[in-house]
Amino acid sequence: MGNSVAIVGTRGYPSYYGGFETAVRKLAPYLADRGWDVEVFGRVGSTRVDDPDRDPRVTTSLSRGIDSKSASTLSYGLTSSFKAAVDKPDVVLVMNVANGFWLPFFKVRRIPTLLNVDGIEWDRQKWGRAAKFVFRVGARASALWADELVCDSHEIVRRWRNDFRVEGTFIPYGGDVPGGLPVEPGLTSRGYVLVVARFVPENTIEEFLRAVELMPSDTDVVIVGSSGYGGEFDERARALSERRQNVRWLGHVNDDRRLFALWQHAGVYFHGHSVGGTNPALVQAMACKAPVVARDTVYNREVLGDFGRFVDPTPEAIRDAVLALLSDSAQQEVLREGAFVRSREIYSWEAVCEGYEQALLRLIDTSRRK
Repeated sequence: MGNSVAIVGTRGYPSYYGGFETAVRKLAPYLADRGWDVEVFGRVGSTRVDDPDRDPRVTTSLSRGIDSKSASTLSYGLTSSFKAAVDKPDVVLVMNVANGFWLPFFKVRRIPTLLNVDGIEWDRQKWGRAAKFVFRVGARASALWADELVCDSHEIVRRWRNDFRVEGTFIPYGGDVPGGLPVEPGLTSRGYVLVVARFVPENTIEEFLRAVELMPSDTDVVIVGSSGYGGEFDERARALSERRQNVRWLGHVNDDRRLFALWQHAGVYFHGHSVGGTNPALVQAMACKAPVVARDTVYNREVLGDFGRFVDPTPEAIRDAVLALLSDSAQQEVLREGAFVRSREIYSWEAVCEGYEQALLRLIDTSRRK
């Protein structure tokens, strides 16, 4: 019988909500291939039970919680962590420091834990003062009680070393390399600007929407994303797409092939994420050979290296950089090919999944020797 692992802190398997969910869709089957018993805990109504790509060897367990922006992570984390502790697997992979509060469940049961800290949540503008406090306390709990921490960028490793005096293991996100995909109907390959992001302030959505308004009206722009809860940014994106014929707002796109095709044929992909570490959307864009204009942050520079253009978060700077790259096919090719090679050297799913498995095995071995 193989080792057993429970994965806690995502919306479940298979789910297409965000970076954690993508990582689980890659990691769970990888571990099953290597003889692990894998159980993924998730939220009722957030998984695709009929997904044809679902691996039947992966067990899913759905929990209930409070569906609200402020309480969902904590409430679902509580019920999932309690159930996982009762099941007593050999090791638990926990996603998000908000679930650090529930690590004592596993300590009491003597189950080793590997915790992915995600980004620096208390730096995110979308959270109010109370939520930032909760994340900060959760981070301290994670530093105190987790057996090992995973950080998806070297800068996040540095932040945790400086802020909490603990070391983290660097394991980033990966990206899929698609084959040739058709261009979206009505668009021209290399002839449009693309943004893919959740509609929150720290993703520079407001500045990007204002930059689009400053662009010539014949510039093709595709906007992928939403807030998930409605609100001002959704309304502004909708109004912009209705007012300008060349602007398309697609909302949240669940179809990976469609999203990969949008990246693959983009003339410019604007990446405005400002907090967090290695962003899954950026890594995937690189794997799809999208030429990138990114907000100038230490995280984006770490991921792109020399193969991106970096801008300040002002509408004018974004407009100028995007239009310059959109009209420069030679520079597009340089950035596309360089970023693609970099993505294969550092950000492949095979290397990511291997890193997680080795970390889980270390924890099991240490626990058994104790």
